[in-house]
Amino acid sequence: MKIALKFAYNGKEYNGYARQPQQKTVEGEIIKSLIHNRFIEDTDDSNFRSASRTDKGASALGNVIAFTTDVYPQNILELLNDDLQDIIFYGFNEVKFDFYPRYAVQRRYRYYLRDNKFNINKIKAATIAFAGEYDFSNFARIEQHKDPIRSIENILIDFKKDFIIFDFFAQTFLWNQIRRIISALVKIGMEKIEKEQIIEALQNPNNKVDFGLAPAEPLILTDIIYDFEFKLENKFHRLLNDLEKNIILDF
Repeated sequence: MKIALKFAYNGKEYNGYARQPQQKTVEGEIIKSLIHNRFIEDTDDSNFRSASRTDKGASALGNVIAFTTDVYPQNILELLNDDLQDIIFYGFNEVKFDFYPRYAVQRRYRYYLRDNKFNINKIKAATIAFAGEYDFSNFARIEQHKDPIRSIENILIDFKKDFIIFDFFAQTFLWNQIRRIISALVKIGMEKIEKEQIIEALQNPNNKVDFGLAPAEPLILTDIIYDFEFKLENKFHRLLNDLEKNIILDF
């Protein structure tokens, strides 16, 4: 059978998500545990795939992996959580053999920005400009053969203690896209640039401009949505609130 597992992790404890030789990464540690516990023999035969590869330092509350196995998923959750540190598996479902986790309905990211006496009204007004479909070449690191056009469905802003919290909703994001948007919004809040400069950079992507790159540590992949629901193991799922608190503790 093929299963999909949902999990969370504190990215500050790892050298990025994607597996790398001689490096402690989230994906690498998960694969080692899956093989060690004989849930899979190797990544090729099991068709192991990850939904999203977060930046070094970034964390997740709802990333997803999928693979084929003969072991019941609830048993896999238990043993993975016993094996792994700062990684919590809490959801599962059996999926079709052609399921590919990168093809999601929606991705949700959250960014915690410590409020540094910003002009909040200007940040709110500028944030609206990023919603919609644009060529985000000026707000992402564009990989070769990647289409820079993306559609951000919505960006919500909330306030909690000393933080401005941004929640981003889109089917897909480009590499560094959210961090570059946040960096631009910081400059707006510090009144170093104006909203019109952001609009100009979105509407004229061939005129190169660099608004900088915000730190990765305050970025959290909060969820990935599919056309099915995950079955949750409550004893693990309820640990997510504490995990999120630990992630933002040092900001």
